[in-house]
Amino acid sequence: MRWSTYLSPTDGRAHVALSHDERLFGLRDVSSLLELLGDGFEERLAEAGERALRDPFEVVEETGAHFLAPVPAPPSIRDFMAFEEHVKTSREALGNRVDPVWYELPLFYFSNPAATRGPHDDIPVSPGSARFDYELEIAAVIGRAGSDLHPDRAESHVAGYLVMCDWSARDLQEQEMRGLLGPAKGKDGATSFSRHLVTPDELAPHRAGNAYDLTMTAEVNGRPYSRGNVATIHWSFGELLAYASRGTTLRPGDVLGSGTVGTGCILELSRVHGADAFPWLRPGDQVRLEVEHVGVIESTVVPGPPVVPLR
Repeated sequence: MRWSTYLSPTDGRAHVALSHDERLFGLRDVSSLLELLGDGFEERLAEAGERALRDPFEVVEETGAHFLAPVPAPPSIRDFMAFEEHVKTSREALGNRVDPVWYELPLFYFSNPAATRGPHDDIPVSPGSARFDYELEIAAVIGRAGSDLHPDRAESHVAGYLVMCDWSARDLQEQEMRGLLGPAKGKDGATSFSRHLVTPDELAPHRAGNAYDLTMTAEVNGRPYSRGNVATIHWSFGELLAYASRGTTLRPGDVLGSGTVGTGCILELSRVHGADAFPWLRPGDQVRLEVEHVGVIESTVVPGPPVVPLR
């Protein structure tokens, strides 16, 4: 199944919809996917899907629909760094080796749920940034709460997958992380998600390696930039969930991003090929990110607000 959240042309409110034959079958009185998650989410989603097809609130063509993020206000967003190629290439381009801790723990940081964006929303440049970047990722959404999960069973807690873009102000990120804390303002301006929450059963035929054999691509202004595959992920989603839930509780709707696939950001590409070949994003740039069988993000970069001085 594929689930979306959209603004209804009938009442102007957010509704949850099942996507079927490129049309949205809206649910009555369900404005958030969080209402369908929790214990027994598999059965609840299946029943809601049948109800949407049998007695929809409305049927809307996907073309031209106003999509929000499938979970517009996730309880939390954790973003990992789970692809080895991205980590190695970025570090080696600066003459550094990958720290051994990366092979011991799936490292992550918390992002800003309030900055969640839909698949076609404009993205403002972070205030003061001259090195603005995209990150091509896939993310899992938690369907059922869990603590101290075992990596072999943790994926049963996943309700579905999304394309994720962690928009990044690299100059701000580099500056604040010199203080041994962060990332913070370099990362919290916007995080975009594709239009569908794709349930795991739809991706099961593509199972490969630690994840799925799904091509990941990025384009800027129609020019190919990035190309990778979900199956090359070093840390499986079961391992990511297990580590994230260690000593705490993952809640329904929590988002866990994979981190950047190899070649999946300008930071990596510019370090290898030079900034002239892969310039930083500027207002007016059109960015398209896709994960095969999962979805697409298409956004325009726009000017951000000016910096307000602290002192």
